[in-house]
Amino acid sequence: MARIALNWLAEPGNRTVWTMTRSEGAPAALDRLLSGDIPDPGLRAAVLARTAGSDPRRLAEAAMRRAKRLGARVVVPADPEWPRRVEELSTLELDGGGRIGHDVRPPLCLWVRGAWPLDETFHRSVAVVGARAATGYGVGVTTDIAYGLAEHGWTVVSGGAFGIDAAAHRAALAAGGLTVAVLACGVDRPYPVGNTALFERIADAGLLISEWPPGSDPLRHRFLIRNRVIAAATIGTVVVEAAARSGAVQTMGRVLALRHRAMVVPGPVTSALSAGCHRLLRADPATRLVTDLQQVLEEVGSIGEYYSDPPRGRVHDRDTLDEESALVLEAVPRRGSASPDQLASTAGLSLRTVLRRLSLLEMAGLVVRRDDGIALPPRSRPPA
Repeated sequence: MARIALNWLAEPGNRTVWTMTRSEGAPAALDRLLSGDIPDPGLRAAVLARTAGSDPRRLAEAAMRRAKRLGARVVVPADPEWPRRVEELSTLELDGGGRIGHDVRPPLCLWVRGAWPLDETFHRSVAVVGARAATGYGVGVTTDIAYGLAEHGWTVVSGGAFGIDAAAHRAALAAGGLTVAVLACGVDRPYPVGNTALFERIADAGLLISEWPPGSDPLRHRFLIRNRVIAAATIGTVVVEAAARSGAVQTMGRVLALRHRAMVVPGPVTSALSAGCHRLLRADPATRLVTDLQQVLEEVGSIGEYYSDPPRGRVHDRDTLDEESALVLEAVPRRGSASPDQLASTAGLSLRTVLRRLSLLEMAGLVVRRDDGIALPPRSRPPA
């Protein structure tokens, strides 16, 4: 109850509140805040403003009752299902100013809708995030990656927004896999409203989680606060489409700072929705360019768990030829035929070598002998 109250007094991730809670315990930290014994002047002013007409303990009780009616639960670090990976936020340091970049400490508690245990759900998880105004290209790539991840037993994590987020959630559900939506509002406040049906499906088959109690509004700054949880709770993050300034780029900044797997899908160089992706790839050598599911699996899987051959063009029979055989085959005219002597002259090889290689080429079906000489088989000739 104290942790719920603390999260109401200060936005999640607050360094001062987290430090006080870790060293003194949540009840003692709450008592200190309510008594005004606060070292941070900004936090002191916020607490005074929020407690002017409200009792945080009663608000916490009301939130618990609302969650119970909703079928949601609150999970704290002492619970067995707490996702331990988020504790890495306790040492996260970011460059740049602003409270959102400064206050990035672990959650005090998490509100959860869905039956799956948090730790089990996040154990093998990958975040797939990107632009809300996604293109058909971005949605297609996202669908392929998220569906494949779910098929391979990975949890797909995203933020529940339109575009790339929604495509990732839907693909995971379609594959019969687990998906988690990390929200910037209460787990009973679907945002965007247009994804209400999607959120209900996620709550039934996966998890909806939030640091804010039921009934909380989706304020703009909360999306940026929420992104650190997506970055920390998962093994790696894939950004599919992202503008130069976007929440997905900000999320990746936290992924890189935590040294989790940072994967970026490139897009058309003319697309503004891929400008952020390309900037990430240029700016930090720790980012990995991925173009398909197999490359994502290679990045997040254990050593040797997944392996894919490098992409190749169409394979031809002639690809396996030795150098001399290839020279002889190249000397055979595209139309008509040539004698072995003519082939030797064109290829720059001895007649003996040409005759030996012609036998191999004939056995491979790459040349045919005719009365007037050596020719390519009919299927190898260019159309008239």
